[in-house]
Amino acid sequence: MTKPLAKYIDHTLLKPDATAAEIDKLLDEAREYDFASVCVNPYWVPRAKDALAGTDVNVCTVIGFPLGANTTAIKVAEAKAAIDAGAKECDMVINIGALKSGDNKAVQADIAAVAAACHDKGAVLKVIIECVLLTDAEKVTACELSEAAVADFVKTSTGFAGGGATVHDVALMHKTVGDRLQVKAAGGIHSYAEAKALIDAGADRLGASAGVQIISEAETQK
Repeated sequence: MTKPLAKYIDHTLLKPDATAAEIDKLLDEAREYDFASVCVNPYWVPRAKDALAGTDVNVCTVIGFPLGANTTAIKVAEAKAAIDAGAKECDMVINIGALKSGDNKAVQADIAAVAAACHDKGAVLKVIIECVLLTDAEKVTACELSEAAVADFVKTSTGFAGGGATVHDVALMHKTVGDRLQVKAAGGIHSYAEAKALIDAGADRLGASAGVQIISEAETQK
């Protein structure tokens, strides 16, 4: 590992029924453990910004989530509004149906528009390619399109499509983008062993709701 374990983790709570109290607990934990970011739905971004002021924990949110099938204009507007509200990182779902239809031009243009909106406001864009719905060839194409569109990360999963991060997918994505983009693994990461395997495979960031458990397990293995 090239940095503290906590700085690999986007401490995440994206459940549609998450309450203010649950979000506040997430934010308290983020401050305590000094995670890389918290990842919350856009509604909670202002609350997260206020709670994390004065820390180096970023506010991350999701765009076009979880289906990726909104229009580009909606995704761009969503990203701009989220960044204006305090988000420093945006995790955007690609247009999965367009990718699987072979409309690579549309997929790249969709990503590029959101990437430009993020970068214009000093934010980072992570592109969720939703590996569980793709063939390996489609995963490679999605990564290549993300790179061509000047994204900052490619990300494995939303966690809402019936599958999450795998070592195979992270290794494939890392091989495709090299050091030019970073890789975020997300979905189903519950233990330190799983986290370490994904980092060893090439993950630069982990999206996990079990961040505290992962850190606690790592401490016991020192």
